[in-house]
Amino acid sequence: MVAMLDKGELAARFEAAKAIALEAGDLQRRRFLDRSGVGRAYDFKGHQDYLTATDGEVERLVRTRLNAAFPTDAVMGEEEGGAVGDLTWIIDPIDGTANFARGIPHFCISIGLAVGLMPAVGVIYNPMLDEMYAAMTGGGATLNGEPMHVTDIDRPEVASVEMGWSPRLPFSTHMEVVNRVAETGMRVRHGGSGSLGIAYVAAGRIDGFVEAHINSWDVLAGLVLVKEAGGVLNDFIGQGEGFKSGNAILAAAPGIAQVLSAASNIALA
Repeated sequence: MVAMLDKGELAARFEAAKAIALEAGDLQRRRFLDRSGVGRAYDFKGHQDYLTATDGEVERLVRTRLNAAFPTDAVMGEEEGGAVGDLTWIIDPIDGTANFARGIPHFCISIGLAVGLMPAVGVIYNPMLDEMYAAMTGGGATLNGEPMHVTDIDRPEVASVEMGWSPRLPFSTHMEVVNRVAETGMRVRHGGSGSLGIAYVAAGRIDGFVEAHINSWDVLAGLVLVKEAGGVLNDFIGQGEGFKSGNAILAAAPGIAQVLSAASNIALA
């Protein structure tokens, strides 16, 4: 049981999130493949911060479905904002918008539910690969219905990690951390979607994900995935400031978590 929700109520929200993610992902896929129309159109909200018409279209779809199913739950999304309540859905309509806009098929819909300050449901769906990463507190984590787990790698020299870059921080600061992580022997990569990067940690495809600052809609779902898959996290949410202001994120397999924490200067929870 999770505070404020019994197991049945939480499970109902989990199933709804998966169904909504599939519908939203289908819309993403159709718009992405329409390269002659809306799938090509994009603008910028800020430095390297892409925005497409599909971002808003997908978020409105998800909000409509959530509000109809759970009218008393709060909803906060990347494009339209929102409030934090006792039960808060936190959604990113397209994580990896730059990839989406540029015709790179590496993006996803991310839907997370927080009960108070506790991430309780996480669903991330990559429509171009038809891959659904899903987890509910106490229920384990799955990829397309099959159990998934973080890796058991415990040597930095064979580890692979993803490091996101936030344009809210100087690129030189990011590169300093990249260099420190690389000096441990870890292979560093960047895929352009924080949500999928964290999901890949949960699925054992990579061994860690680090970003010096990231928003809650990019990571809330992933926090549940990694925890239920046996991974290690930092305290992203804190006393609630992570919801609206964002925070640093570290998600890793236990065997390399301490080394990655020391190199990135992000404390583990």
